[in-house]
Amino acid sequence: MSHAAAAVADPVLIEHLDKGVARLTLNRPKARNSLSDALIASLHEAVTRLGNDPAARVIILDGAGPGFCAGHDLKEMTAHRQDADGGKAYFQDLVSRCSAMMQAIVRCPKPVIARVHGIATAAGCQLVASCDLALASNDAHFATPGVNIGLFCSTPMVALSRNVSRKHAMEMLLLGEMLDAKRAAQFGLINHCVSGDFLDEEVNAWAKRIAAKSSHTLAIGKQAFYDQLEHGLSDAYAYAGQVMVQNMMAHDAEEGITAFIEKRSPTWEDR
Repeated sequence: MSHAAAAVADPVLIEHLDKGVARLTLNRPKARNSLSDALIASLHEAVTRLGNDPAARVIILDGAGPGFCAGHDLKEMTAHRQDADGGKAYFQDLVSRCSAMMQAIVRCPKPVIARVHGIATAAGCQLVASCDLALASNDAHFATPGVNIGLFCSTPMVALSRNVSRKHAMEMLLLGEMLDAKRAAQFGLINHCVSGDFLDEEVNAWAKRIAAKSSHTLAIGKQAFYDQLEHGLSDAYAYAGQVMVQNMMAHDAEEGITAFIEKRSPTWEDR
């Protein structure tokens, strides 16, 4: 099979959409779903597109094969050591593209749920931290192990430090050791963990519950959540107050409140 044919037969990202739930599956199982240039580009494009697709109401991000994501593709990176500048320009571009993809997940108006099994390390751990919610199997493990190979996990640190306490983040960054799923939940890196036999059932249940809500309301709330974190306390309240007034004037807020008063189920129009 030619390289081009193989690329068509085995896309680096598999996409499925059903009843408002979009599933994006990292599909480089032989490479532990490491983030190659092609996978970063595909994931960024898919998240951005689904964010603007009214048919998609929630996104699940998972990985094919034995693990979620092992971080960057170190073999692909190392190959650029042969560049005239030792790879510096490529490394700068890679970090920029990967950071933009991570931010696209945060800025996507649709909630994104990480479904984690196996390992999520380095940029793979960053990917989990960048998602709005994360559910994992009991046997999943997480790490920012760059310090062990002389490359501190500086960009994963950005997402990690916005999810867990400073001491827990530094523990992961400085020790570079594996964290089991139970401890990851205690740290706040994931929401909770379940038996691998029930992981899909749990993830799908959360996704369906979210998909049943007003996508307009969810988009307002998700953006406001992340934006207010960047403000001081008084400014955050002022900003959130403006958002709440904006939300109150939306059709779905009027419909939802009226339905609650009338003791009936709301009919969302996503506006």
